[in-house]
Amino acid sequence: MTTLYIKNMVCDRCKMAVDHTLRNEGLHPTNVDLGEVNIEEDALSKEQRERLRNELEQLGFELLDAKRQQTINKIKNAIIQLVHYRDNNSTLNLSDYLSSELHQDYSALSKLFSEVEGKTIERYYIEQRVERVKELIKYDELSLTQIAWKMNYSSTAYLSSQFKSVTGMTPTQFKNLKENTRKALDKI
Repeated sequence: MTTLYIKNMVCDRCKMAVDHTLRNEGLHPTNVDLGEVNIEEDALSKEQRERLRNELEQLGFELLDAKRQQTINKIKNAIIQLVHYRDNNSTLNLSDYLSSELHQDYSALSKLFSEVEGKTIERYYIEQRVERVKELIKYDELSLTQIAWKMNYSSTAYLSSQFKSVTGMTPTQFKNLKENTRKALDKI
């Protein structure tokens, strides 16, 4: 069994696309998660790895080799899972969550993330939360108060303040925009 780490997997469609690509390359995936894939094969030849790398890059993914980059990818995927795919009503703080998910000391994760990404984990988390808020605003199914509660903000005012600091506009101004200014999760 081999574990592959793949950057830019941010949704279920990404998992399906990667699974399909692996199978087309004659590989046998046993588990496909965001950023991490297990295959039955014990190892890939250099040619297989290069072919797979090229196929994945055509779909906007990146096969990761370096251990540091794999850890960054795990941090990003854990935050994306927390913000976009779980009810974010947890009182667990971000550092405890990441330490638990990655089984590593948060200060080491934070230092590595800042060195490689040029921003803090907290800033990345805030940017992800704001993207989720944008999505919820565009759906127009919840009020801003309901969105603040759903996203575990202490108040609507705090959500609005954080939203404006990231986007340069208020949630209401964003809602009134005609064009879509949301970012793809892997571009944050």
